Amino acid sequence: MDGYELVLQPPGVEDYLRLRIAAGLSAKTREQAEIGLPNSWCGVTVVHDGAAIGMGRIIGDGGTAFQIVDIALAPSHQGKGLGKQIMAALMARLKAEAPEGAYVSLIADGDARHLYAQFGFEPVMPASIGMAMLIGRD
Repeated sequence: MDGYELVLQPPGVEDYLRLRIAAGLSAKTREQAEIGLPNSWCGVTVVHDGAAIGMGRIIGDGGTAFQIVDIALAPSHQGKGLGKQIMAALMARLKAEAPEGAYVSLIADGDARHLYAQFGFEPVMPASIGMAMLIGRD
């Protein structure tokens, strides 16, 4: 990772909000980020020239279930193997500290499934189907 530093902590709120948008993920509010980020089980931030340019997090209960979320890289830094480095750091933490038999999930958007497959993730169909919803206020 020549010129890049992988920091073993989630990004700050401003970087989190900015990186999600830059990488094409959905926007989150400041309030959501301020509540969610401190509750990360594990996080990594990639820094280049003093600025956060990539991130990834694991959320979960610490025992039975974990989910890999917020894998994001600024577009100008994509294609350099940094996503793979983020995943490697997250997987190393899971293998070192998650209990045997813990369930680890993620949602793969588009071609990202090829990256995640390198780390042993595979589609769970037909036995399971990923489902999601966004909380709305009536």
